[in-house]
Amino acid sequence: MEAAITTIVSQFKVYAGNEGSSSTLSKDEFHKLVTSQLPSFIKNASDPASIDQLMSSIDENNDGELTFSEFWQLIGKLASKQGGFS
Repeated sequence: MEAAITTIVSQFKVYAGNEGSSSTLSKDEFHKLVTSQLPSFIKNASDPASIDQLMSSIDENNDGELTFSEFWQLIGKLASKQGGFS
């Protein structure tokens, strides 16, 4: 589990560091992360409108960027679904 957490954190940082703040994901950074790292877990990962809707659903403060805490909610939902817990 430690390796999984390390991977999630490091991938967040890689994508968050591409533009703007290095501690948040912009819409474009989130789209790139989802399409490259979660294509089988996110329904319609190649559809920008679906990704925008997904991002809006986890962007708690509606600032158009995702903090790690906001992103982590998505990871929790995906893990729960994958494990049959939802």
